[in-house]
Amino acid sequence: MELVVGRVAKAHGIKGELVVEVRTDEPDERFAVGTELRGRKPREQKLRTYTVEAAREHSGRLLLRLHGIGDRGAADELRGTMFVIDTAELTPSEDPDEFYDHELEGLSVRMAAGRPDAGTQVGSVIEVLHSAAGELLSIRPEGQTSGELLVPFVAAIVTSVSIADRVIEIDPPEGLLDPEFGDSRNEE
Repeated sequence: MELVVGRVAKAHGIKGELVVEVRTDEPDERFAVGTELRGRKPREQKLRTYTVEAAREHSGRLLLRLHGIGDRGAADELRGTMFVIDTAELTPSEDPDEFYDHELEGLSVRMAAGRPDAGTQVGSVIEVLHSAAGELLSIRPEGQTSGELLVPFVAAIVTSVSIADRVIEIDPPEGLLDPEFGDSRNEE
């Protein structure tokens, strides 16, 4: 399975630098000088390989220079390119409370033990959203083909995660899962 680690937002300057939206917790490793990146434009199947010549932070953004991309025109051609890695390349986390997004997607979500509604199926994780306020689990409600519930991925609410059993248990505060208080994307 492929994971996106970065996306080319636009060209920067006239010497072929790229502004990259980083989508990894390890940008220093993934975008290190000499690293080979695999990338493709949206709706393309063919992966191309690029070698990082330079990487620097500028105004809170990552700027990359890739071998063979020497001017603004060549950099503009890469706009929208997604840099990907294969999940097989990932080293397992040593922290038992740390997960890759792809490990959580598809897991069943149910109410935690100790609650009156313990074991009740809530739905399944369709995506992990990253916001300025933290991570959110986007959950497709049980028995529905559309809509979503947004649950903060914090220890106070997510009481356990079992990758082996493919289950997440939650103990949400009252009202969190009520549709009238949920995300507007629940509405049809």
